[in-house]
Amino acid sequence: MGSLRGLRLAAGHCFRLFERNASLSLRSTRNTDLKRINGFCTKSQESPKAPTESYRHRVPLHKPTDFEKKILLWSGRFKKEEEIPETISFEMLDAAKNKIRVKVSYLMIALTVAGCIYMVIEGKKAAKRHESLTSLNLERKARLREEAAMKAKTE
Repeated sequence: MGSLRGLRLAAGHCFRLFERNASLSLRSTRNTDLKRINGFCTKSQESPKAPTESYRHRVPLHKPTDFEKKILLWSGRFKKEEEIPETISFEMLDAAKNKIRVKVSYLMIALTVAGCIYMVIEGKKAAKRHESLTSLNLERKARLREEAAMKAKTE
């Protein structure tokens, strides 16, 4: 959920920057006189005026929950829970979550490989005992036929 909020904030920030830059470039091309030198258009040497409104971007902060604090600890971002500040940035939390996702995926890969090795070993043991799915299935069907024959005799 935090990554979606961070993505929305980043998209809004990019849109505002684009909007500001587009309006600045339109304003500067309208007000300047273009001189034609050797077939090229050049702007006059006047310095463009800085925009009167100043835009300051503040990074929004987030108060981490207990689980998010554990994620920050597990990811190695902080050593102790006391070191975690009251508010953290969404980017820091997203980076910690991504690190945990990578660690969990590595753990799942290792468990999958260990499971495959275990199943190969068990399969070889079963082959030495002459157990196979075919023989087990044939034994079960023979047992079911005998039970059906016994049931038919009793009726």
